[in-house]
Amino acid sequence: MDESEVMRLPAPAKLNLMLRVVGRREDGYHLLQTVFQFIDRCDWITLRPIADGKVRLKVTLPGVPEESDLTVRAAMALKAAAGISKGVLIEVEKNLPMGGGLGGGSSDAATTLLGLNQLWDAGLSLDELKGLGLRLGADVPVFIDGCAAWAEGVGELLTPLDLSEPWYVVIAPRSHVATADVFRHPDLTRNNPPITIRDFLEGYQDNHCLPVVVGLYPEVAEAIADMSQYSPGRLTGTGACVFAEFGTEEAARQAVEALSPKWTVFAARGLNESPLRGALS
Repeated sequence: MDESEVMRLPAPAKLNLMLRVVGRREDGYHLLQTVFQFIDRCDWITLRPIADGKVRLKVTLPGVPEESDLTVRAAMALKAAAGISKGVLIEVEKNLPMGGGLGGGSSDAATTLLGLNQLWDAGLSLDELKGLGLRLGADVPVFIDGCAAWAEGVGELLTPLDLSEPWYVVIAPRSHVATADVFRHPDLTRNNPPITIRDFLEGYQDNHCLPVVVGLYPEVAEAIADMSQYSPGRLTGTGACVFAEFGTEEAARQAVEALSPKWTVFAARGLNESPLRGALS
């Protein structure tokens, strides 16, 4: 195999800077308003062409059958949509926690779609790739689009935003939050009034899933309390990870040092453009 054909690509994490639940569709999916911003913490996806036409995963994730892995499902969806006969061996270097609300699985799927579209010369447009991605998960389109965005619908209707790019500190509790459990919980308020982008920019940054998550996972509530000693702690998406904004890298790293004896914690820079864009250019 020609090693020049091997692609190693970033799959960045995202934060939900706010999350509102504003309705529910007849099919049961919730209508949301949210704001996505990337951070410079990534999984890494390596794509190696193989001659037998199959899609294979080098190492499976614990508890996830190969055929259920989002990267494998993304590759198979692209093969079917573009009529591709080529094969690929996929290697996933996981740095983002599962169930953490950082979008790791969705980002892995998006990176796989974008990388294979180029590696296989499949020729699908970004809109076509986003359509494939939406079938895999509501967060996949924003990772394919690659821009910080205001999102509506189930998270797929995107309006790019030019946000400040602060330093964040992220605590990753050991809890694995199941999104489905959060959205089916009877205490989740589903008819909150929608807001505008201007409202968000003026400070409306609630996460409507927060009361349910902290009720189900006390460790998340503890993480928010500990983070808030340094900067107001917030929940990203429906996951377990807690984040806070800091004005400087130094302040963020001081908070990491103070929190690290108790928590898995890291500092990351906010990004309005996914690092995957540069890697594929």
